[in-house]
Amino acid sequence: MLILIPTGILFVFSIFNLIGIKPALVPVQLLFLVISAVGFFLLRRIGLAFFRQNAKLFYWIFVSLLVLTYIIGFEARGSKRWIDLHFFNFQPSEFFKIFFVLFFADYFSALKKDSDEVGVFFKSLFYFALPTFIIFKQPDLGSALVYACIYFTLLFFSYIPKKTILTFFAALGLVLPFGWFILHDYQKNRILSFINPHIDSMGTGYNMLQAVITTGSGKFFGRGLGHGTQTKLSFLPENHTDFAFSSLIEQFGFVGGFLVLGCYFAIVAILVRKILETISKQNKNDYFNALFLTGFLAYFVFQLSVNISMNLGLFPVTGITLPLISYGGSSLAGIMISLALLP
Repeated sequence: MLILIPTGILFVFSIFNLIGIKPALVPVQLLFLVISAVGFFLLRRIGLAFFRQNAKLFYWIFVSLLVLTYIIGFEARGSKRWIDLHFFNFQPSEFFKIFFVLFFADYFSALKKDSDEVGVFFKSLFYFALPTFIIFKQPDLGSALVYACIYFTLLFFSYIPKKTILTFFAALGLVLPFGWFILHDYQKNRILSFINPHIDSMGTGYNMLQAVITTGSGKFFGRGLGHGTQTKLSFLPENHTDFAFSSLIEQFGFVGGFLVLGCYFAIVAILVRKILETISKQNKNDYFNALFLTGFLAYFVFQLSVNISMNLGLFPVTGITLPLISYGGSSLAGIMISLALLP
């Protein structure tokens, strides 16, 4: 429960950030918090064991929801990622992340050393590729990368021989350049604008340039709550979701950003300590717990790192939200469900 302290502080930053840029969204985000908190305590009471016993069932439920989203989901900014429930836009890919971790932690922990390791590997590759491909086709490259990070992290810490994994990565490295041809045009343009943002400063490079300008304008102490010129004058798009970190730095400066990063560091440190404690026990059930914690850590750190790097112009714009800071019910609920299931 110690992890809830930095989590709560981050959510307070999220609310104050919204007050300064989009105050009309504050009541909605607070409602999302109440719903997520109820879900947290409910799932905590049910316990991880129930979800582990039904890991495969939840996997297929969410794969079905991803297919359903691709078919009937409403389109926003060229992507079909949400199902309109009238009172809430449900994004299955956000909720699925922790159940994806759960599924593979259970799958790899059940692996026996005398089993057909190559067959198990290719079967796991199918389980990974199926939902990831659907998410990629929505299109949502950012979330697809999160799923890839989760899978390959757990694969590395599984009993699958490292020789098999290295052979796969060598083959992947040979075919990866051809992946350029399956990217959507806007995804190619984002990568090109990352390499040279000034190639189209009023088009594909605009978001990145404005994010960097917004972050720098905060200086040491920030411009103050509601006084950010870049966000107030709407120069920075998506300032409450993808670029919430930039708008936060503009208002609260380096000091505010340092405190936010400190809270994230505290969460990561708690998770790492818990993983090390779990590994030291060295029994079969603790191997599953260690994999589950490692998978969540990979998901959390990857999403955190990519979003902040994107806001600082160090990574192409991918549409990955910042955990606990970005506005949105699906993202917040997904993180709270994850914390509820931690062993």
